Amino acid sequence: MTEYMQTASVDPIDVVRRHSLTALVRDEIERHIVEGALAPGDKLNEVEWAARLHVSRGPVREAFRALEQAGLVRTEKNRGVFVRTVSLAEADEIYAVRAVLEEAACRMLAGRIDARQLAVLRDWLDVMRAAFDAHDPDAYARANVAFHDAIVAAAGNRKLYETYRRLVSELSLFRRAALVVHADAMERSLAEHRAILTALASRDAGHAAALMQAHVHGGLQRARAACKEGEQKEQGGAAEQWSAAPSAPASDE
Repeated sequence: MTEYMQTASVDPIDVVRRHSLTALVRDEIERHIVEGALAPGDKLNEVEWAARLHVSRGPVREAFRALEQAGLVRTEKNRGVFVRTVSLAEADEIYAVRAVLEEAACRMLAGRIDARQLAVLRDWLDVMRAAFDAHDPDAYARANVAFHDAIVAAAGNRKLYETYRRLVSELSLFRRAALVVHADAMERSLAEHRAILTALASRDAGHAAALMQAHVHGGLQRARAACKEGEQKEQGGAAEQWSAAPSAPASDE
């Protein structure tokens, strides 16, 4: 059989079906990572995911490769695939790039924003407010992400949006302590989002971009503080366990 005949024997429908299945598997695993159901350091088992999603191991294996290229997992030789951990230093770099992208998105959107786009942003702001009133930081965090995503998507630059989405996915790997939101921080964040929306509605590109830059920088500072607080609690808990441990029997010497 010639090379041409081998190529021609491949069913194009099967190729499309396999590609689509891989994308669905990748999206489902990514959702678990982004939402925190899979934490940094967790191991991903190919057989378990195939059984859970009722697919063969091939699409799962391909999905793992795609997630590694996206920076969400890492493969360790002879050990397997693990959810990647993002350090504070790397988070600093991601936040810096994110600020540039979101500033650019605000400048693009301010000059073209329409009533429908404003309505979407107002709806997400209402969800954030409801989450704040209900003292639900998880719901607030989800609405917060959706608000920013809506701004960048509405800017109309596909490459900018694709780059932004990857950064946001990587930030979801940042230490879970960094997602802790105190009431005062949530209230300040809500006010910042409201100011950004007002600037966009006024088509003030420069002001909207400046507010976004300050907001992202403030988010990094809050994440750093929460991360530090989490580390202190971990150290305090370890110290309490040590002090509560039974003392060793006295030596006969």
